[in-house]
Amino acid sequence: MSEEFRETLPLLEFDRELGLDELLGGVNKKKLHDCLSDLLGMSFSICSTKGEPVVGTGDAIMECRLPLRAEMEVVGYLETPTDLEDKSRSAVTLIELLLHSGARYLMASTLHLHAVQDDYEKLQQKNTALTESEARYKDLSENLEQRVSEQVKTIEATQLQLYQAEKMASVGQLAAGVAHEINNPIGFIQSNLVTAQSYVNDFSELAKQVGAGVDVDKLQKFFQEKDMEFVLEDFQGLLNECIEGARRVSVIVKDLKGFSNVDRSEEEVVDINDIIQSVCNISLSEVNKNSELKLALASLPQTRCRPGQLGQVFLNMILNAAKAIKEQGEISVQTSFKGDCIVVSISDTGSGISEQNLKRMFDPFFTTADVGGGTGLGLTVCRDIVKAHQGKIEVESTLGQGTRFSIFLPVVG
Repeated sequence: MSEEFRETLPLLEFDRELGLDELLGGVNKKKLHDCLSDLLGMSFSICSTKGEPVVGTGDAIMECRLPLRAEMEVVGYLETPTDLEDKSRSAVTLIELLLHSGARYLMASTLHLHAVQDDYEKLQQKNTALTESEARYKDLSENLEQRVSEQVKTIEATQLQLYQAEKMASVGQLAAGVAHEINNPIGFIQSNLVTAQSYVNDFSELAKQVGAGVDVDKLQKFFQEKDMEFVLEDFQGLLNECIEGARRVSVIVKDLKGFSNVDRSEEEVVDINDIIQSVCNISLSEVNKNSELKLALASLPQTRCRPGQLGQVFLNMILNAAKAIKEQGEISVQTSFKGDCIVVSISDTGSGISEQNLKRMFDPFFTTADVGGGTGLGLTVCRDIVKAHQGKIEVESTLGQGTRFSIFLPVVG
């Protein structure tokens, strides 16, 4: 308790012995003197047990001394020159009533002060606790922004690793098919170049004869033996095939490189159809094993997005559709623009999904594939990426008939 509070509220024991001066502390002593003077009709004095005057004076000679009691204890005396009997007794009774009332008042006020003091001390304790708590929360709040920033970075890094792991799983699945797609044009380019090399040797021999001044008849004979007209025509065709094969390899490498850039965080304004076309190019070999891929791409407005991440979504959907087709079937990719949303629908004529599995298909690590046949993260990653683009995914499926995934992406300028 503070010293200031002690000086303001001096607490005393409520059951202590009270002196006459305390008991009459709340009484107007002048009015009490006047009232008793009228009652007694003579001088008087109210004094303590030690003879100290409280009301009146002790100048006159007082022969009569009547005790004043409070709680059966003598606390003072009423002194008068003579005993007026009834008047003196009435005066004593009146004074004792005042003393009794004063005692009750002092007891009540002391108890009240004790209660206030107890409440004050409890409030002081609560205030101390709140001050300490405020200091702790202040310290936490000062570091909260930094901690949140660190946690966000950790989550983003973990999410990126998750995306990268799932993407690498998809790339691994495509690796054999992409290698085959690249090997085909490389094979006929190599074969054509071998043939072209023999044609160049023929042209070189012809050039030597022309340089040596061989007569026209011999040159004509050589020209016919080597069938140079066919060589010229076929050579042009070989070059065209090599150019087309190199272009095909370039497209596959470009699409695969663009798809693998999962860590490219910059947003770009692109045409969603271009992303779909690129994904279809690198997944074609995998899809063509047991299904036909059909595209119906409508004219779309360009939108700001992360192309690498959306490419991962479309690839996962297409590969899942291919897995759902056990023998021969069809995969259809359609785009449309409805309201302010781009809608990408990927449907298949595969085995479909049961109602029970539909409820869990976006749960992390849930998969219906055989052990080692999938991570169970593909659709989870797809959902997270689409949600990050403020979009949503809807699924419709019928067992034995097929499944349709509809991806809704708002157009962002």
